[in-house]
Amino acid sequence: MLTISGVSWTAGGRRILDDVTYAVPADQVVGLLGPNGCGKTSLLRIVARLTTPDSGRVTIGGDDITRLPRAELARRAALLAQHADTDLDLTVRDVVLLGRTPHRRSRWADTAADHAAADEALTQVDLGGYADRRWRSLSGGERQRAQLARALAQQPQLLLLDEPTNHLDIAHQLHLLHLVRRAGITTLTALHDLNLAAMFCDTVLVLAGGRIVTAGPPTEVLTPRLLADVYGVHADVATHPATGRPTITYHPPLP
Repeated sequence: MLTISGVSWTAGGRRILDDVTYAVPADQVVGLLGPNGCGKTSLLRIVARLTTPDSGRVTIGGDDITRLPRAELARRAALLAQHADTDLDLTVRDVVLLGRTPHRRSRWADTAADHAAADEALTQVDLGGYADRRWRSLSGGERQRAQLARALAQQPQLLLLDEPTNHLDIAHQLHLLHLVRRAGITTLTALHDLNLAAMFCDTVLVLAGGRIVTAGPPTEVLTPRLLADVYGVHADVATHPATGRPTITYHPPLP
């Protein structure tokens, strides 16, 4: 579905991504993990064609993204950025309808199908009664959920999520990632919370220093040795009795 081949990128004289190669399996949720500055956001921006790499190639469905018209790429891939926002005085429905832009024949004319897709997406993220609310009146967590609704209304083949649980309380973190899994869309998502990644991701891809350290199922990848090597923390990793997924308990820092 998504293939990243030999992608490297340098900014400010520093190599941010270094020969990253990985194929994201169709219909899987892949967690992009690693410490701050490892290149997670940069890789998502390259896949979304917001940043041009120094070298390498990205394909979606076998097609090089640099050769796809912008509208076609937007029909295939939706990005939920870490700080997606707007200063315009819009309603929540207006923001979600932006996800329908790649599907419109006319730039300004919303159809009944557009409104139906927007309403369904708002219901999915538990904001069904918020469509007529002003965007500026929403909390940070509500805005994050509305932006996910915009991405879902886009009806993409690929979801690119950059820290989608930012600003959300625990209940909505769990609800949002459950929704992403249930949507059945191929997803590449950057996450800081390793327990959430272990719970919801089919595969985790770990970056450090702009390079891939390892990739595989959470049960194989999220080990005490990896957490010490990549994150510099000591932790115990157990198996959750109900899910069979790893659960991580961190040791406090030494005095």
